[in-house]
Amino acid sequence: MKHNKKYTYVDSSRSMEHGSRIYDVAGFKLPSVTTILDKTKDKTYLRQWKEKVGEKRAEEIKNISSKRGTTMHQFLESYIIEKGYEDLTAMGQEAKRMSQKVIEIGLAPVSEYYGSEVTVYYPGLYAGATDLVATHNDMETIVDFKQSNRPKREEWIEDYKLQVAAYAMAHDYVHHSNIRQAVIMICTPDLYYQEFKIQDGELRRWKHKFLARVNQYYEIKHDPKEQADINTTELLADFEKMAQK
Repeated sequence: MKHNKKYTYVDSSRSMEHGSRIYDVAGFKLPSVTTILDKTKDKTYLRQWKEKVGEKRAEEIKNISSKRGTTMHQFLESYIIEKGYEDLTAMGQEAKRMSQKVIEIGLAPVSEYYGSEVTVYYPGLYAGATDLVATHNDMETIVDFKQSNRPKREEWIEDYKLQVAAYAMAHDYVHHSNIRQAVIMICTPDLYYQEFKIQDGELRRWKHKFLARVNQYYEIKHDPKEQADINTTELLADFEKMAQK
């Protein structure tokens, strides 16, 4: 996979403040995309699931999924940047097989990449780390890798779509790019691969939905030090006008 250095990405540092992940990037201290989504989501289903399986079991499942997902990402990143990586633990080998399935199917249409595990940010609003920015089927694309314990229904992955839309919007704003597509690549431990794409008009709609969540996030913040540097209500209105053109 060819590395195209068309875009120059900035370094960032991350920290946790009051339970929120904060990025220090380009002179801004910004909440992460995942923090914004977590603080503004309806957690009714999550609470019901925890009540069903029990707090202890829920925490075990969460930790295993998180570790497996992190390891799968490490295998995928090492493949993309052509850097050696190995994990001989049982979980590591499971994650390796999952990453190989993503490589075999998901990355087949990728001809070149611009950045792997790079920070993207929207000045004054939010930041995050996207798994891959690449050319996928001849379109500049945000790619997000996910592990899942079971296959996903489309209605279950709204936050995934919001996440990639946020990354695409930030990338376009800072780098003057034209990200037309986002691809979410999911693999389960039994190697069931799924792919969800959002393009063009649909991607714009998810950007708008994410901006609404950003606006909601800053409305519920009580710390004057963590307020948006730009007017999110005005940004929403401007985005609606642009989307109608």
